Amino acid sequence: MSHWKSYFRFVKPYTKWIIVTLLIGILKFGIPSLLPLVLKYVVDDVVLNHGLSTGQQVQHLLIVLGITLFLFVIVRGPVEYMRQYFAQYITARILYDLRNKLYEHLQRLSLRYYQNTKVGEIISRFINDAEQTKNIVEVGMMNVWLDLFTLIFVLGFMFYLDPVLTLVSIAIMPLYALSVKVLYKRLKKLTKDRSAALAGIQAYLHERIQGISVIRSFALENYDRKQFGGTNGAFLEKGLAQSRWNAWTFAIINTLTDIAPLLVIGYGGYQVIQGHLTLGTFVAFFGYLDRLYAPLKRLINSSTVLTQASASWERVNELLKEPYDMVDEPGSGMLKADSCSVAFKQVWFKYHEDGEWVLKDISLNVNPGETIAFVGMSGGGKSSLVGLIPRFYDIQEGSVQVNGRDVREYTMQSLRSHVGMVLQDNFLFSGSVKDNILLGNPGAGEEEVMAAAKAANAHEFILKLPQGYDTEVGERGVKLSGGQKQRIAIARVFLKDPPILILDEATSALDLESEHLIQQSLRDLSTNRTTLVVAHRLSTITHADRIYVLKDGEVVESGSHEALMAENGVYAGLYSIQKLQA
Repeated sequence: MSHWKSYFRFVKPYTKWIIVTLLIGILKFGIPSLLPLVLKYVVDDVVLNHGLSTGQQVQHLLIVLGITLFLFVIVRGPVEYMRQYFAQYITARILYDLRNKLYEHLQRLSLRYYQNTKVGEIISRFINDAEQTKNIVEVGMMNVWLDLFTLIFVLGFMFYLDPVLTLVSIAIMPLYALSVKVLYKRLKKLTKDRSAALAGIQAYLHERIQGISVIRSFALENYDRKQFGGTNGAFLEKGLAQSRWNAWTFAIINTLTDIAPLLVIGYGGYQVIQGHLTLGTFVAFFGYLDRLYAPLKRLINSSTVLTQASASWERVNELLKEPYDMVDEPGSGMLKADSCSVAFKQVWFKYHEDGEWVLKDISLNVNPGETIAFVGMSGGGKSSLVGLIPRFYDIQEGSVQVNGRDVREYTMQSLRSHVGMVLQDNFLFSGSVKDNILLGNPGAGEEEVMAAAKAANAHEFILKLPQGYDTEVGERGVKLSGGQKQRIAIARVFLKDPPILILDEATSALDLESEHLIQQSLRDLSTNRTTLVVAHRLSTITHADRIYVLKDGEVVESGSHEALMAENGVYAGLYSIQKLQA
């Protein structure tokens, strides 16, 4: 029941609305329940009342019709509208709150979580499973209670008409209870398996759409269709298993439902023949029988829906309970500085507790305004090292410091607001060029955006785009070249104006012309900032105050470009090879 309690925190703010909706629903379902009584009155007291003349019978009939028309047309119409609207309003608001909470939760999860979880799986829980949970309120907290009220209301009238016949009509209800207990336990597991299989399809589809260029370039269309057929087939198998169980459930429930009218017809007809029951009472009773088993059927259907909703909520709740690897430490302070120093003190780091050390005993200092560079073979730990400064990961031993304090002593938001990053593959969001630059400072004005673009050597090419700064860049910036995307990313950092700048192989994937423009922008960007550069092309970092050579997670050499060349060690060898290749 604990996972239900966690859902009710989303329901609690709307408790009053739910109560109002239930009261309106009682009126909505209560009015039709009067119809069999009206029928009894018409049959026994009007049609079969031979003490009344024909004119009096017609007069009584018209009075009854007038009253019922008022109830069913004038009263019930607005009541039906309000009940439906309020029910949809409440569920929509709860779903809105739930998705907001989910999104906030996703933003706080660590990069490690996203590296280990498929995006399609997350989207499936966020969209499909969250959507299913609305039935917990709409069905479980509204429809079920209204159907139970209808059952009690109808049973009250039935006992009033004939207690013995009522007992006959509900004789099969224990079988209903047994069926629900046996059938729906299995249905919940099958529903959860189907949801997991659907998430598998979404994860596969998301990944393949992202990599469609690879599939095309290797002519893998036929192979990929077969792979998708396997994933789709797994979903089909789970879906059919759920459908088979659903079919058995409805077959058994409907069979049980059909037995009750036969019992009433048999016993009630016999009572009318014997003169122990009036024809009007028998007709009214049969009318109530339908109103008894209609909500009962809905309750059974509600059990199916709630079983599916419960399975979906369990999947959503699993996501909500995903722990945060990275949290602000108690008593964390705000980082407020126009310039920053960075230091690594005997830092040891690995991504997983049972994994190998990625960084080993790293110690170095970067003074405010200095530029240092990290070079070395791929896998040496360069990107891992600079990723520790904005606290994308926490280290196991040692200390990463900004302005002499451990980064864990600052709030993550204030720490990261002081760090600007330009990566090899910068992510652009769908939207306009202006929207993407504004991510550096959402409150900036148009002139500031243009100034940042000019500083990044991006203003000129932006003006040549079809709508200039309002040009849509497409998903991940697909409508722009690599150099254009990179310059927009640099403009973003110019607009942010952070005291710490991290350049992680920011030009390694570009052509020489684009690299020349961007290197000029990066030189301007790093002026008067504490700059850490991860470089593949060593010719781009010869100006650095110090260069650190990393190999297998350790610093093997350090010094200026001239000093390292004079040592004729690892750095000199790498530089000579690249110069020869050039």
